[in-house]
Amino acid sequence: MLTRRAALGLFAATPLALALAPNAALAAKPLVFQNPLAINGIDPVAYFTKQKPVKGDAANRVDWNGATWHFSTAQNAAKFEANPEAYAPIFGGYCAFAASKGYLAPTIPEAWTIYEDRLYLNANMRAMELWRQDIPGNIKAGLANWPGILG
Repeated sequence: MLTRRAALGLFAATPLALALAPNAALAAKPLVFQNPLAINGIDPVAYFTKQKPVKGDAANRVDWNGATWHFSTAQNAAKFEANPEAYAPIFGGYCAFAASKGYLAPTIPEAWTIYEDRLYLNANMRAMELWRQDIPGNIKAGLANWPGILG
C-alpha cells in the first residue's frame, strides 16, 4: 500500500523530471533518458553481467536513441551496440513505478530490477520496493500508460 508520505515523495519527483527533460517529457515519440547521458552514465550491460550498477567510461561510448551511453568495458559497449533493446531499461530510463502510476520520475542507479531479462529502474529504494510488490501488474499498468505520459 502506498503511504501518503511515499506518494507525496514520488509526486514531488515529477516536476524535477520535467525540469530535467522538458523535451522528452513532451515528446510524442519516447526519447530515452533524462539527459543526453543515458542513465546517469551507468553501464546498462553491467546490471546483467555484474548484477550491480557500474559507472561507465566515456572512452567506451555508444550513441543510441538520442542519448550517449557509457560502458565500463569495450566488450559491454559492443554487446549493447549489437542489441541495444536487450540492455536498455524499459520506460526510457524513467522510474518504472512512476510509469505504472501514470507519471514520470528520474531514477537512481541503485534502484533497479531485472525481470524476465529486462532492466527496470526506479526513482528511489522505496519506489523499487513498491514496484516489486506486483511486478507483472506494474509492468502492465506502465505499458498501458506509456507513451501517453510523455505528452
